[in-house]
Amino acid sequence: MSDQAARMKAFRTLHISGDPLVLMNVWDAGSAKALADTHVPVLATGSMSLAGALGYEDGEQCPRGLVLQTLALICRVTDKPVTHDAERGYGDTAAEVGDYVSAIVEAGAVGINLEDSVADGSLRDVDEQCARISAAKSALGDGYLNARTDVFFQDDGRSVSEKLDAVIERAEAFQKAGADGLFVPRLTDFGAMKELCGRTDLPVNVMRQMDGPVIAEFAAAGVARISHGPFPWLQAMANLKNAVAL
Repeated sequence: MSDQAARMKAFRTLHISGDPLVLMNVWDAGSAKALADTHVPVLATGSMSLAGALGYEDGEQCPRGLVLQTLALICRVTDKPVTHDAERGYGDTAAEVGDYVSAIVEAGAVGINLEDSVADGSLRDVDEQCARISAAKSALGDGYLNARTDVFFQDDGRSVSEKLDAVIERAEAFQKAGADGLFVPRLTDFGAMKELCGRTDLPVNVMRQMDGPVIAEFAAAGVARISHGPFPWLQAMANLKNAVAL
Protein backbone atom coordinates (compact mmCIF):
# COMPACT_ATOMS: atom_id res chain seq x y z
CA MET A 1 0.00 0.00 0.00
CA SER A 2 1.37 3.42 -0.95
CA ASP A 3 1.68 6.22 1.60
CA GLN A 4 -1.14 8.10 -0.12
CA ALA A 5 -3.40 5.04 -0.09
CA ALA A 6 -2.68 4.57 3.60
CA ARG A 7 -3.56 8.20 4.28
CA MET A 8 -6.80 7.78 2.32
CA LYS A 9 -7.73 4.78 4.46
CA ALA A 10 -6.84 6.57 7.69
CA PHE A 11 -8.76 9.69 6.69
CA ARG A 12 -11.95 7.74 6.06
CA THR A 13 -11.92 6.18 9.55
CA LEU A 14 -11.82 9.60 11.24
CA HIS A 15 -15.41 10.48 10.28
CA ILE A 16 -17.40 9.43 13.35
CA SER A 17 -20.84 10.77 14.22
CA GLY A 18 -20.70 12.32 17.67
CA ASP A 19 -16.89 12.34 17.74
CA PRO A 20 -16.18 14.78 14.92
CA LEU A 21 -12.98 15.18 12.98
CA VAL A 22 -11.93 18.82 13.39
CA LEU A 23 -10.19 20.16 10.31
CA MET A 24 -7.97 23.21 10.23
CA ASN A 25 -7.97 24.88 6.84
CA VAL A 26 -4.65 26.01 5.35
CA TRP A 27 -3.83 28.09 2.31
CA ASP A 28 -0.17 27.48 1.45
CA ALA A 29 2.86 25.38 2.33
CA GLY A 30 3.84 27.79 5.10
CA SER A 31 0.51 27.49 6.92
CA ALA A 32 0.65 23.71 6.49
CA LYS A 33 4.15 23.58 8.01
CA ALA A 34 2.99 25.72 10.93
CA LEU A 35 0.61 22.91 11.91
CA ALA A 36 3.13 20.10 11.46
CA ASP A 37 3.72 19.48 15.17
CA THR A 38 0.16 20.10 16.37
CA HIS A 39 -2.50 17.56 17.32
CA VAL A 40 -4.54 18.43 14.20
CA PRO A 41 -4.78 15.07 12.37
CA VAL A 42 -5.79 16.33 8.91
CA LEU A 43 -5.26 19.48 6.89
CA ALA A 44 -7.81 20.92 4.48
CA THR A 45 -7.52 23.62 1.88
CA GLY A 46 -10.20 26.29 1.67
CA SER A 47 -10.91 27.86 -1.69
CA MET A 48 -11.37 31.42 -0.41
CA SER A 49 -8.20 31.40 1.67
CA LEU A 50 -6.04 29.66 -0.95
CA ALA A 51 -7.21 32.02 -3.69
CA GLY A 52 -6.99 35.08 -1.44
CA ALA A 53 -3.41 34.27 -0.44
CA LEU A 54 -2.54 34.23 -4.14
CA GLY A 55 -4.33 37.52 -4.85
CA TYR A 56 -7.51 36.14 -6.40
CA GLU A 57 -11.18 36.14 -5.49
CA ASP A 58 -13.04 32.97 -4.52
CA GLY A 59 -15.21 31.06 -6.97
CA GLU A 60 -12.69 29.42 -9.34
CA GLN A 61 -11.10 32.78 -10.18
CA CYS A 62 -7.65 31.46 -9.30
CA PRO A 63 -6.10 29.65 -12.32
CA ARG A 64 -6.46 25.88 -12.14
CA GLY A 65 -2.76 25.26 -12.53
CA LEU A 66 -1.85 27.65 -9.74
CA VAL A 67 -4.33 25.95 -7.39
CA LEU A 68 -2.86 22.54 -8.18
CA GLN A 69 0.70 23.83 -7.76
CA THR A 70 -0.17 25.22 -4.33
CA LEU A 71 -1.89 21.98 -3.33
CA ALA A 72 1.17 19.96 -4.37
CA LEU A 73 3.42 22.21 -2.25
CA ILE A 74 1.12 21.74 0.75
CA CYS A 75 1.14 17.96 0.35
CA ARG A 76 4.92 17.98 -0.02
CA VAL A 77 5.61 19.63 3.35
CA THR A 78 3.31 17.55 5.57
CA ASP A 79 2.82 13.91 6.48
CA LYS A 80 -0.78 14.63 7.49
CA PRO A 81 -3.60 13.69 5.11
CA VAL A 82 -4.70 16.68 3.02
CA THR A 83 -8.21 17.11 1.65
CA HIS A 84 -8.81 19.69 -1.04
CA ASP A 85 -11.64 22.12 -1.68
CA ALA A 86 -12.34 21.42 -5.35
CA GLU A 87 -15.09 24.08 -5.51
CA ARG A 88 -17.33 23.27 -8.51
CA GLY A 89 -14.72 21.00 -10.07
CA TYR A 90 -13.12 23.44 -12.51
CA GLY A 91 -15.06 22.02 -15.42
CA ASP A 92 -18.19 22.54 -17.48
CA THR A 93 -18.67 18.81 -17.99
CA ALA A 94 -18.49 15.77 -15.76
CA ALA A 95 -15.47 14.55 -17.74
CA GLU A 96 -13.63 17.80 -17.05
CA VAL A 97 -14.43 17.47 -13.34
CA GLY A 98 -12.98 13.95 -13.39
CA ASP A 99 -9.84 15.27 -15.08
CA TYR A 100 -9.42 17.92 -12.37
CA VAL A 101 -9.87 15.39 -9.57
CA SER A 102 -7.27 13.12 -11.17
CA ALA A 103 -4.84 16.05 -10.99
CA ILE A 104 -5.79 16.63 -7.34
CA VAL A 105 -4.94 13.01 -6.51
CA GLU A 106 -1.68 13.32 -8.43
CA ALA A 107 -0.84 16.37 -6.30
CA GLY A 108 -1.12 14.18 -3.20
CA ALA A 109 -4.56 14.86 -1.72
CA VAL A 110 -6.69 12.13 -0.11
CA GLY A 111 -10.12 13.70 -0.53
CA ILE A 112 -12.12 16.57 -1.94
CA ASN A 113 -15.14 18.77 -1.39
CA LEU A 114 -17.35 19.20 -4.45
CA GLU A 115 -20.12 21.78 -4.31
CA ASP A 116 -23.49 21.73 -6.07
CA SER A 117 -23.92 25.41 -6.88
CA VAL A 118 -23.04 27.21 -10.10
CA ALA A 119 -21.26 30.51 -10.70
CA ASP A 120 -24.30 32.66 -9.89
CA GLY A 121 -24.86 30.83 -6.60
CA SER A 122 -27.97 28.90 -7.66
CA LEU A 123 -28.13 25.14 -7.28
CA ARG A 124 -27.14 22.79 -10.05
CA ASP A 125 -29.69 20.25 -11.28
CA VAL A 126 -29.50 17.12 -9.12
CA ASP A 127 -28.97 14.69 -12.01
CA GLU A 128 -26.23 16.87 -13.47
CA GLN A 129 -24.52 17.12 -10.11
CA CYS A 130 -24.74 13.37 -9.64
CA ALA A 131 -22.95 12.88 -12.96
CA ARG A 132 -20.19 15.19 -11.77
CA ILE A 133 -19.94 13.35 -8.44
CA SER A 134 -19.70 9.99 -10.22
CA ALA A 135 -16.90 11.25 -12.46
CA ALA A 136 -15.09 12.75 -9.49
CA LYS A 137 -15.40 9.57 -7.44
CA SER A 138 -14.12 7.46 -10.29
CA ALA A 139 -11.02 9.64 -10.46
CA LEU A 140 -10.67 9.78 -6.67
CA GLY A 141 -10.72 6.02 -6.14
CA ASP A 142 -10.43 5.26 -2.42
CA GLY A 143 -10.25 8.97 -1.61
CA TYR A 144 -13.04 10.64 0.34
CA LEU A 145 -15.63 12.61 -1.63
CA ASN A 146 -17.40 15.16 0.54
CA ALA A 147 -20.47 16.33 -1.37
CA ARG A 148 -21.21 19.93 -0.48
CA THR A 149 -24.73 21.25 -0.89
CA ASP A 150 -25.41 24.98 -0.86
CA VAL A 151 -29.12 24.71 -0.03
CA PHE A 152 -28.66 26.95 3.02
CA PHE A 153 -27.06 29.65 0.88
CA GLN A 154 -30.32 30.05 -1.06
CA ASP A 155 -32.33 33.11 -0.02
CA ASP A 156 -35.60 31.75 -1.34
CA GLY A 157 -37.99 32.09 1.59
CA ARG A 158 -38.00 28.42 2.54
CA SER A 159 -38.02 27.52 6.21
CA VAL A 160 -35.19 25.59 7.87
CA SER A 161 -37.40 22.49 7.84
CA GLU A 162 -38.09 22.85 4.12
CA LYS A 163 -34.40 23.33 3.41
CA LEU A 164 -33.56 20.23 5.44
CA ASP A 165 -35.95 18.21 3.28
CA ALA A 166 -34.18 19.55 0.19
CA VAL A 167 -30.78 18.66 1.67
CA ILE A 168 -31.94 15.10 2.39
CA GLU A 169 -33.27 14.68 -1.14
CA ARG A 170 -29.94 15.77 -2.56
CA ALA A 171 -27.95 13.72 -0.05
CA GLU A 172 -29.74 10.52 -1.04
CA ALA A 173 -29.01 11.14 -4.71
CA PHE A 174 -25.41 12.15 -4.06
CA GLN A 175 -24.77 9.04 -1.95
CA LYS A 176 -26.00 6.80 -4.78
CA ALA A 177 -23.67 8.68 -7.13
CA GLY A 178 -20.66 7.89 -4.92
CA ALA A 179 -20.46 10.57 -2.23
CA ASP A 180 -18.82 9.52 1.04
CA GLY A 181 -19.86 12.51 3.15
CA LEU A 182 -22.22 15.48 3.19
CA PHE A 183 -21.05 19.07 3.76
CA VAL A 184 -23.77 21.61 4.63
CA PRO A 185 -22.24 25.06 5.13
CA ARG A 186 -24.40 27.77 6.72
CA LEU A 187 -26.33 25.19 8.71
CA THR A 188 -25.95 26.67 12.19
CA ASP A 189 -29.01 25.53 14.14
CA PHE A 190 -28.06 22.62 16.41
CA GLY A 191 -31.56 21.19 16.43
CA ALA A 192 -31.53 21.10 12.64
CA MET A 193 -28.06 19.54 12.65
CA LYS A 194 -29.25 16.78 14.95
CA GLU A 195 -32.27 16.12 12.75
CA LEU A 196 -30.10 16.01 9.64
CA CYS A 197 -27.62 13.60 11.21
CA GLY A 198 -30.52 11.31 12.07
CA ARG A 199 -31.98 11.40 8.57
CA THR A 200 -28.93 10.66 6.43
CA ASP A 201 -26.47 7.77 6.39
CA LEU A 202 -23.70 10.08 5.22
CA PRO A 203 -21.30 11.56 7.80
CA VAL A 204 -22.30 15.21 8.19
CA ASN A 205 -19.78 18.04 7.91
CA VAL A 206 -20.55 21.59 9.09
CA MET A 207 -18.55 24.80 9.32
CA ARG A 208 -17.47 26.56 12.51
CA GLN A 209 -16.08 30.05 12.98
CA MET A 210 -12.91 30.34 15.03
CA ASP A 211 -14.81 31.95 17.93
CA GLY A 212 -17.96 29.88 17.37
CA PRO A 213 -19.67 27.31 19.60
CA VAL A 214 -17.51 24.73 21.34
CA ILE A 215 -16.80 21.42 19.62
CA ALA A 216 -18.84 19.50 22.20
CA GLU A 217 -22.04 21.16 20.97
CA PHE A 218 -21.43 19.93 17.44
CA ALA A 219 -20.58 16.46 18.75
CA ALA A 220 -23.84 16.33 20.70
CA ALA A 221 -25.72 17.06 17.47
CA GLY A 222 -24.12 14.01 15.84
CA VAL A 223 -21.80 15.84 13.47
CA ALA A 224 -18.90 13.77 12.10
CA ARG A 225 -16.69 16.52 10.71
CA ILE A 226 -16.09 20.22 11.41
CA SER A 227 -14.36 22.62 9.03
CA HIS A 228 -13.11 26.13 9.72
CA GLY A 229 -13.26 27.26 6.09
CA PRO A 230 -11.74 30.68 5.43
CA PHE A 231 -11.78 31.80 9.06
CA PRO A 232 -8.18 30.84 9.98
CA TRP A 233 -6.91 32.84 6.98
CA LEU A 234 -9.21 35.78 7.73
CA GLN A 235 -7.97 35.81 11.32
CA ALA A 236 -4.33 35.66 10.19
CA MET A 237 -4.88 38.58 7.82
CA ALA A 238 -6.60 40.57 10.57
CA ASN A 239 -3.64 39.89 12.87
CA LEU A 240 -1.30 41.16 10.16
CA LYS A 241 -3.27 44.38 9.85
CA ASN A 242 -3.35 44.83 13.60
CA ALA A 243 0.42 44.36 13.79
CA VAL A 244 0.89 47.52 11.71
CA ALA A 245 -0.64 49.57 14.50
CA LEU A 246 1.71 48.19 17.20
